[in-house]
Amino acid sequence: MFLTEVNRDSIVEAVCELDVKDNEVVMILIGEDSVPDVEGMTSDLNNKGICFFGGIFPGVIHGESKCTRGAIIRKMPGIRKPAVLCIKEPDCIKIPDFTGFQNMESDTKYTAIILIDGMAPNIGLFLSEMLDKLGNSVNYFGGGAGYQSMKKDLCLFSSEGFCNDAAIVVLVKLESSLGVRHGWKKMLGPFVATRTDRNLINEFNWENAFEVYRKAIEKDSGRKFSENDFYDIAKEYPLGLFREGCESIGRATVAMTAEGDIVCGGEVQGNAVVDILGGKKESLIKAAQMAAEDCRLPEGRRIRHCLVSDCISRALLLENEYTEELKAIIRGIQPADNEEIPEGVLTLGEISSLGERYLEYLNLTTVVLILYE
Repeated sequence: MFLTEVNRDSIVEAVCELDVKDNEVVMILIGEDSVPDVEGMTSDLNNKGICFFGGIFPGVIHGESKCTRGAIIRKMPGIRKPAVLCIKEPDCIKIPDFTGFQNMESDTKYTAIILIDGMAPNIGLFLSEMLDKLGNSVNYFGGGAGYQSMKKDLCLFSSEGFCNDAAIVVLVKLESSLGVRHGWKKMLGPFVATRTDRNLINEFNWENAFEVYRKAIEKDSGRKFSENDFYDIAKEYPLGLFREGCESIGRATVAMTAEGDIVCGGEVQGNAVVDILGGKKESLIKAAQMAAEDCRLPEGRRIRHCLVSDCISRALLLENEYTEELKAIIRGIQPADNEEIPEGVLTLGEISSLGERYLEYLNLTTVVLILYE
């Protein structure tokens, strides 16, 4: 369900129209320019006994449209109530046992939806702890909530109200199929991130990170950082962290510090092997379609939801052509179900399983999830 007019009353009314059962949970995704009275909304939904969770994002996606105003509302069969987890400090990350989940059918792979404060610290550590707890017994899907300005502010909520520096984990009693693609290609490298601090790269190959990055990109692009805003150039030259057997893990280069550190959209481990990426708009759009095509379903299964987690950096780079990316996603899923409308969010980082080995926080990437029964 897509709401164009978003306020406390319209959301509560829309949720009530879904006739939510005791074993169901409602996901509410809101564009950053239409934030309602969340405290009032929480009180109203709690009074009606409705289990819910959600977040505020740079934009919401409905079919071939992306909007900074509006809300996506979906109900799903839940395995347990949403778990709200603090990730502000490493010591406070406590992953619950998810009692009862591990005892369910071993041959059935359900889905964990994870919404996270995109500006919170310790995202990588949290995902590592999640993987240790649940392993590959589920498919993982989600994204970073927040605002396009990257100003830190409240952006996640549940029946407990707003939560800060947190993640929300919801186990959904539906099987799923995932497609994960970005379409960026290696342009320059490899480089070794010889000194890092969470999402800061201090040094490449034991030299100042920005100087190495600047020389490589100015030579390739013919443009000078001294004459342009950093992100105007950097958005076309993100970084890729090497992963065996799959596309590199994208890292947006969002800013630089006065000391010459490069600020990335996610954590970079020390001594990571890093490439500088580039990509034509056509290759990004094709990758989005391939992500949708990758969501192949077993014969006879019925699609319940098609959800998209798409990086805000893709929309900023593609600009008016971003609609073509959304149309490509629709083309990609049409062979599976002509009537299903993809819905989702523009994110500050995407969360997804990658094969059987990784749970990653991504940038620059399109993630498509089909939930089915």
